[in-house]
Amino acid sequence: MISTSDAVVRPRPFSARGLRQLSLGWLNLPGIAFLVAVAVLWQVAMSIHLVNPRYLPTPLQIISAISGLAQSGALARNFGHTLYVSLLGWITATALGIAVGLVLGLSATTWRFSMASIEFLRALPAIAFVPVAVLLLGFSVKMELVVIIYVSVWPILIGTIHGAREVTDLHRDVAEMMHMTWLAKVTRLVLPTTAPFIFVGMQISLSLALALALVAEMVGNPTGVGQALIVAQNTFHPAQMFAYVILIGIVGVILNAVFLRFVATAFRGTFLARRAQA
Repeated sequence: MISTSDAVVRPRPFSARGLRQLSLGWLNLPGIAFLVAVAVLWQVAMSIHLVNPRYLPTPLQIISAISGLAQSGALARNFGHTLYVSLLGWITATALGIAVGLVLGLSATTWRFSMASIEFLRALPAIAFVPVAVLLLGFSVKMELVVIIYVSVWPILIGTIHGAREVTDLHRDVAEMMHMTWLAKVTRLVLPTTAPFIFVGMQISLSLALALALVAEMVGNPTGVGQALIVAQNTFHPAQMFAYVILIGIVGVILNAVFLRFVATAFRGTFLARRAQA
């Protein structure tokens, strides 16, 4: 017999080990020690001229470039713009992907009529869409946001569709028997089941949003880290170029760690409640 408590499908919680792994974030001492060792070997190799130093700066030169960019204000200005458009595009793509994904996942008729269009658009290479966006919207922040949203929405959309389909007919029948409203079905039945799929899509989309922001800025937006990379390359400032590359990598790691911490916190309550029931 199915109890009323079983009528609500809940996502499978992470194990305690999984939660600890998610909570580690980017602060991994062996990994940091390895990076420091690579930097030291890099510096030594450049100092004894094992590598041509003409276009490859030393770690000390990169640190000096970071300091100079920070003092001039260029670092904060460029990263501020890139992070702003990346996160805004990612949040918009999340809301759009969840809303459309629920509609397509819960309605077989809607999915049948839209499946071909979605598969065609999803198969388009992201880079191929950038010139189209530039042609339609020009070199603007709007163009950058459209590119980010277009690329970032697909992992969330597809994850939401698959998650919504995990709700079984048996649980739908029980929900009908309990006279649950449409809103109650979505909030207590569909969203808890779909949440793990949505979180995975959001994590993938976060890195895509940051990457496509750089691509859009490289193509023509006159500000941001992507444009700063192109300027550093064209003006033969390799130290500044490597500085931006390393810093954007660190920013990506931090954003991912923050998101994983959020996921671990969101699922911890479910995990602890399940342990208490056991």
